[in-house]
Amino acid sequence: MSRQKTPVRRQCGTMGAHFRLLETDETFRRKQYDLERTTMQRLVMRKALRPGLTTIPVVVHVVYNTAAEKIPTSQITSQIAVLNRDYRAANPDRTNVPPVWKGLVTDARIEFVLASKDPKGKKTSGITRTKTTRTSFGTGDTVKFTASGGIDAWPSKKYLNIWVCTLAGGLLGYAQFPGGPAATDGVVIRNTAFGTKGTAKAPFNLGRTATHEVGHWLNLRHIWGDTEDCSGTDFVSDTPNAAGPNYGNPGFPHVSCSNGPNGDMFMNYMDYVDDAAMFMFTSQQAVRMQAALDGPRKSLGT
Repeated sequence: MSRQKTPVRRQCGTMGAHFRLLETDETFRRKQYDLERTTMQRLVMRKALRPGLTTIPVVVHVVYNTAAEKIPTSQITSQIAVLNRDYRAANPDRTNVPPVWKGLVTDARIEFVLASKDPKGKKTSGITRTKTTRTSFGTGDTVKFTASGGIDAWPSKKYLNIWVCTLAGGLLGYAQFPGGPAATDGVVIRNTAFGTKGTAKAPFNLGRTATHEVGHWLNLRHIWGDTEDCSGTDFVSDTPNAAGPNYGNPGFPHVSCSNGPNGDMFMNYMDYVDDAAMFMFTSQQAVRMQAALDGPRKSLGT
């Protein structure tokens, strides 16, 4: 088992990594601007979701120091199953969405499958395992490079790279938004918050950390807009504005930012509640994800 205690509250490192990249990478900044512009056009035009499914090949890089951190294949396949249920709105707990928002629960038409061929075209399980001398990693992307104790990414134009490791500082995960450097593109998940078996520990043992972080990878923002007041936005209009993250398992409604009577959509995958309290993506979030798949991520999937 990981030697660090399981966090009691969700903590995502995506926005810190995102703002650092915006400051240091002019190309990423420009690509993010272009993507937001085209995404807003799609939302304003109420463009329908494209037909059919997009199936994205996934490679899971398990980076471990102890034997317990070398998570089993069954834990990895349990996570892929959760992603497929959540992104297809086939998760049984979607029935827990309050009636006022049930009509917004949306199938994003995205599926995930462990890669069957590696970058050289050889047969693969879609899983790599790398022993490291490091006892933990942060949001500085060191887990993404062999030279710094992790493992290099597979080509991000063909694969969703997911690194599973021990994360420091109470982090459950972080992701890179579309348009960033290929060498660091992907998602990092804490090994005790990945999948539903093995090392996964409550309250983050239902696979929703990966659902949340892959949402960032597909250009979704936190529903409160990452500000400390009511001025933020997640750039979609069907998630009510919220003052900040919700934690644990809140009662409905939780009102903030004058968003009564229904309050915050805390059961959205892009809030900070426990795994057992998040159940849904909305229709406009699905549009944002598909805009990313038609834009910077268009080379991915079939």
